[in-house]
Amino acid sequence: MEYTGSQYIGEYVDGRMEGDAEYILPTKTKYVGEMKDGMFHGQGTLYFPSGSRFDAVWEKGLVVKGTYTFSDGLQYEAEHWHYCDSCDRRFYTEICHGLKPAGISQLTNMDPPRKIPEGCYDCGDGFYNPATRIIKDYRNRFLRNAAQGLLKRFPRGIMTQDILPFTDGPEHPKLLSERYPPCIRQTLVRTA
Repeated sequence: MEYTGSQYIGEYVDGRMEGDAEYILPTKTKYVGEMKDGMFHGQGTLYFPSGSRFDAVWEKGLVVKGTYTFSDGLQYEAEHWHYCDSCDRRFYTEICHGLKPAGISQLTNMDPPRKIPEGCYDCGDGFYNPATRIIKDYRNRFLRNAAQGLLKRFPRGIMTQDILPFTDGPEHPKLLSERYPPCIRQTLVRTA
């Protein structure tokens, strides 16, 4: 564990992690559940730093069946996923709490939306300041220096599950970290 930066809280059998345990990765992702022969095995849950979780049945380190729940309580369904599809384009917070009055837009699932500091971009886990080339977390603590590869891709945009480019000019995409459903992401990425 000392070499990987992980932490294990549980029993060992013949030198291997075994039984009910807690395994904390360097990324602060935490597994709580059953272990066998040093692997996730049986019922177990991965808790992510973002507040989301993955409840699953594991067999020899592989997922047999599982359910992913976003931090806002929305559960992902691999089949019959109807969240924000062509029939219903509301965000999950709008489904739970109703639509905003006419004239007030809700652009992300987060309500109220996160305030992006002037001149900065939201890059999914913090704010990127192009003047300092530093990424700080949402509590203004240093996260990392910006990677060269990331900087080179800014003009064309970045797309992952948690990062979506909006262009406010041909050379300066504004990144929003709020989770967008695939139907909206695909539409917006094509225009970026």
